[in-house]
Amino acid sequence: MQAEFAFSKFAGRLANLVDLSSNDLDLLAGLPSSIDCYASRDHVLRHGETSTHCHLLLQGYLCWLDPEIHDGKIISIHVPGDVPDLHMIHDARLDYNLVSVGPAVIASVPHEVFRDLCGLSSSLTRAFMLLILGDAAGSRNWIVNLSSRNPLERVAHLICEIATRLRAVGLAKDFRMPSPFTESDLASACSLSAMHANRTIQELCRSNLLQWHSRTITITDWNGLVRLAGFNPAYLRLPEHVNAEPS
Repeated sequence: MQAEFAFSKFAGRLANLVDLSSNDLDLLAGLPSSIDCYASRDHVLRHGETSTHCHLLLQGYLCWLDPEIHDGKIISIHVPGDVPDLHMIHDARLDYNLVSVGPAVIASVPHEVFRDLCGLSSSLTRAFMLLILGDAAGSRNWIVNLSSRNPLERVAHLICEIATRLRAVGLAKDFRMPSPFTESDLASACSLSAMHANRTIQELCRSNLLQWHSRTITITDWNGLVRLAGFNPAYLRLPEHVNAEPS
């Protein structure tokens, strides 16, 4: 895998948060890492383990699972360009399981490399902190989604969020994206039964808001899906253009 690919989505993610200099980009391009492929539902990190590396997602999806619940409860979803365990450069305690949702390609970067970058660039220091704060904001929104929205709104909101985050790193430009979910995954993420998750998907399709074929989701009415979900992307702290209706 080309080194450029290994950091480009991550660099794009950071550039959405702060202005990066050419020196910052050179530092990111030189990130030392080992790249590994994971099958669906492989554990990247387990609760109680000690990790010395952060995991930069290059392809696929990752999720945090609550280990206290049988078969795990999805409590966040991560897309390419994310480093879901970046907070561990400050606190190495691992409270949940980090698991692949479908096949995934991941670059492992030592914690000390991120710490060294913070010493070399104030822009990267700020960007890393904003990433961590963004994950915290996403967790708060996740709670709101499960506690305040009905099942149809929950699923619609989750799809809106994933599409927006993918577009922010140059993916899903046509609002077509590989589905990270089996029905069981969607049920776990939205606190539904598998049967209810299936009925919800069918209702969204009947309403001509999206198409869900095999492992591909195509949003056919972005504005309608946004209205149904009550989706306001401000908490994601992303450029406005990634949330625009395609021409």
